[in-house]
Amino acid sequence: MNTVQTIQELQDRVRTARSVGKRIGCVPTMGALHAGHVSLIEAARVETDFVVVTVFVNPTQFGPGEDLSKYPRPLEADLAKCRDGGVDLVFNPDVATVYPAGDATFVEVPSCSQSLEGAHREGHFRGVATVVLKLFNMVLPDVAYFGQKDYQQQLLIRHMVKDLNVPVEIRTCPTIREPDGLALSSRNIYLSDAERRSALVLSQALKIGHAVCTAQKKAPAEARQAMLELLANHPEVKLDYAVIADANTLAEVDVAVPEMVALIAARVGTTRLIDNMLISTH
Repeated sequence: MNTVQTIQELQDRVRTARSVGKRIGCVPTMGALHAGHVSLIEAARVETDFVVVTVFVNPTQFGPGEDLSKYPRPLEADLAKCRDGGVDLVFNPDVATVYPAGDATFVEVPSCSQSLEGAHREGHFRGVATVVLKLFNMVLPDVAYFGQKDYQQQLLIRHMVKDLNVPVEIRTCPTIREPDGLALSSRNIYLSDAERRSALVLSQALKIGHAVCTAQKKAPAEARQAMLELLANHPEVKLDYAVIADANTLAEVDVAVPEMVALIAARVGTTRLIDNMLISTH
């Protein structure tokens, strides 16, 4: 496995791989890799021939008061996970490489960035769309891998790729969870033992929403109410939103559509967590 910091080194190695017919897979990350990231690497390893992992903590997707300065950066541990996962190349640029002096162009995807996370994290998705497009232009992958846990993010990237005719296939892989249901996140390390126990109510609420819509065959509005009633019993969990939405548009729905998604975001202590669960009524 090789680790490079410059765009030239990156593209030289990718070009060499492509010249012998290899398909390029890319797993964009902000580091602090966990089993969720590893599952993306494993998918890329199976489906492509040359796997590139990008490790870059993107400053433009952090808003005022968010955790950019304390975001974990365990690079050596990340490199070990990449090596164990059979990654061919790690791209670990600095901020000046990704955002050179005078950089003033941003990408926005209004159709996916106004609601939910977009409403609670001003400018977040502009930063996400911009850095992902930059990374795609640097790596030039055939396939890129994202996790379902960041559902709105992967939907936004799909829209961006379609709208801008970016020649990359987007693969969304299932959320990886702890045995007790907690979705894996790099931010889970901030939780105390008590906070971690409280955080379990997020996945529990999603399961209730799913059950109300499927097993009980009730309307999404009733599912949302059941989620809110459970969450109301946990005042230590400060809810931002809990919704049932169309899986393709993220518009909230009161009447069932074939493909839906339950989404939730809340602050547990000082840590903000998100999670979701797909709901199919086929």
